Amino acid sequence: MDKILLIVLMFLIAGMGIGISQDPPLLPMFYTMLGGAILVIIYSARKNRKEHQRERRESRERRKKFKK
Repeated sequence: MDKILLIVLMFLIAGMGIGISQDPPLLPMFYTMLGGAILVIIYSARKNRKEHQRERRESRERRKKFKK
């Protein structure tokens, strides 16, 4: 996970803790930050998956060139 995404995720988790620990819990704030954290995790996973696919494709092409 990128450093920036990790920092954003940490702030979202801290915000969730603050929102739920208020005397009357701030549920909209909690669920909004939970949704944001889930989006950051999904974005990071998709980005890493595409990067690995690109690396595999490049290594496959490299091996084909080497065999010829």
